[in-house]
Amino acid sequence: MRAVASQKSFFAQPGNVLLLASLCCLLWGSAYPAIKQGYSLFAIGRHDVPAQMLFAGLRFTSAGLILLAASVLLGWKLLLPVREWLPVSLLGLTQTALQYVFFYIGMANATGTKSSIMNATGTFFSVILAHFIYRNDRLSHRRICGCTVGFVGVAAANYGPSFFEPDFTLAGEGAVILAAFILSAATIYGKMISQRINVIVMTGWQMTLGGLVLSLAGILTGGRLQGFTPVSIALLAYMALLSSLAFGIWSTLLKHNPVGRVAIYNFLIPVFGVALSAIFLHEAVFAWKNLLALVLVCAGIWLVTAEKTASGKGSNV
Repeated sequence: MRAVASQKSFFAQPGNVLLLASLCCLLWGSAYPAIKQGYSLFAIGRHDVPAQMLFAGLRFTSAGLILLAASVLLGWKLLLPVREWLPVSLLGLTQTALQYVFFYIGMANATGTKSSIMNATGTFFSVILAHFIYRNDRLSHRRICGCTVGFVGVAAANYGPSFFEPDFTLAGEGAVILAAFILSAATIYGKMISQRINVIVMTGWQMTLGGLVLSLAGILTGGRLQGFTPVSIALLAYMALLSSLAFGIWSTLLKHNPVGRVAIYNFLIPVFGVALSAIFLHEAVFAWKNLLALVLVCAGIWLVTAEKTASGKGSNV
C-alpha cells in the first residue's frame, strides 16, 4: 500500500506531470522524422505500400511485446477473459493495423512537418466524436472555437498557389488526416474496453495483434525490407521503445491525475514533431504557412483540452 501511495504521489506532483508529459510528447514527436529516416535506411519507396506495412508491423509487434514483457515483470496477468479477446482484437485491427496503414502511406507522401500538423487533427476529431457519444462531454463554445482555430491552422498548412490549388494530396496529407480520425474513433472504443481490463496489458495485446496483421499483410503482398544495418536496426528498436515507453508513462499519468491536467500537453506533440523534422530532415519549418499553422493548431488543442482543467472536470483513468 505504501509503495502504491508513493507512486501516486510521484506521478501526481505538478512538476513531475510537466516533465513526464513533455517527455511523452517529445517521444511521439520524434516518430515523424524517425519514420522518414526509416524509409531511407530500409530503402522503402513512396509507393511501396507492402514494405511500409511491414515496417510498421515490425515496429508495433515489437512495441506490444515490450509492453507485455513489462506487464509480466510488474506481476500483472497477461491472459485476458475469453469475452475480451474479440474486442481487443478489433481494437488492434483498427487502432494499430488500419490506422497505421494510412499513417505510414501518408508519411511516405508528405513532409514530417506537415504530417505533424495534420495528425494533430485527432484531438479535434476526438472532441467532436465525444459530443455524439457521451452525454456529459458536449461541445461547448470554447471547444467549438478550439476546433475551428485548429482546422483553420490545418488549412493554412495546405495553402497552395491559389485557393483552388492547395498544397494537399490524398495520398499524403489526406491519408494522415484519415489515420487521425481512425485513431480518435478507436481510442474512444479502447477507453470503453479499458474500464474492464488493465490498460497496459490491453494495449500490449492490441499492438502485438495489430502489428502481426500489418506484418503478415505486408509479406503476403510482396513487402520486403532491405538495408538491415546496426543503424537501421537501432532506429527500428528506438521506434518500438518510444511507442511502449511513451504509452506506459502517459497511461500512468492519466491513472493518477484528472484527464485535463495531462491532456493539455498534447499541443507539444506537433511542436516537437515540427522542430525535430526541421533538425533531422532539414525541412522548411520557418515557412510562414507552417509557422502559422503550428501556432493555430497548438492554440486549438489548448482551447479544447484546457477547459477540463479549468472547470475541474475529467476523471482518473
